Amino acid sequence: MTGTIAPAPQRTRLLGSIYAGNAASVLDRGLRATRSSNWVVMLSGVFEPIFYLLSLGIGLGQFVGTVDVGGGQVSYAAYIAPALLAVSAMNGAVYDSTWNVFFKMKYGRVYEGMLATSLGPLDVAIGEILLALLRGALYAIAFMLVMQALGLNLSWTALLALPAIALIAFGFASLGMGITSYLKTFQQMDWVNFVLLPMFLFSATFYPVTVYPVWLQWVVEALPLWHGVELVRGLTTGVLSWATLGHVAYYLVMVAIGLVFTTRRLRALFLS
Repeated sequence: MTGTIAPAPQRTRLLGSIYAGNAASVLDRGLRATRSSNWVVMLSGVFEPIFYLLSLGIGLGQFVGTVDVGGGQVSYAAYIAPALLAVSAMNGAVYDSTWNVFFKMKYGRVYEGMLATSLGPLDVAIGEILLALLRGALYAIAFMLVMQALGLNLSWTALLALPAIALIAFGFASLGMGITSYLKTFQQMDWVNFVLLPMFLFSATFYPVTVYPVWLQWVVEALPLWHGVELVRGLTTGVLSWATLGHVAYYLVMVAIGLVFTTRRLRALFLS
């Protein structure tokens, strides 16, 4: 008896060729791969901001004294801790959305396989960005527990720092993945650190931005990390203003731009 085997039914895409509503499968694949391969490397990223806090915030802080925040005085450790919290969220998100994405795109050919199924580029973008967000959030939550143990969360509004760091991670991950799609070699990936290091050092992480000339303050205040630092610092110290909503709006725009940018780039690379 002969016959034909019917092909497996394909999921329909909700937005034409862009989205199938199945980003969860991309996230699940990423979580399984993380558990089986690079969880040790992932864990190591938890300790970097803690070392900075202990050496600079606790050690150097003995000589610095207090710093003005919104008209009040806080210890130097309480000043730099929320900044390091924002940096931790950024680093975790950027690592996953750049190095990991670069390998999957250029060497593993993972996205080509995904997009050969019913998945669309928006599914892949959202799934990978959520994976990077989880990594950034994990780093930041671990660091926030250390802050709590050291008494560096000075207000109940520090609880709102949890969704804030998720937003920061989302912003960096969504933009980082799109930028990575343009890089061709591992040598070009060093440009990522070339950009991150100045942001880390100069975005009011260790001292107020007012120490700079006015023109340089404008440059720093245009950087995404500065908005993240100010947002988290305001929440952990309880110094809130209308500017807090401005920082949130900055990241919401960053997320939207990153999603559109990454989706279009994946579509151009693999579906055109």
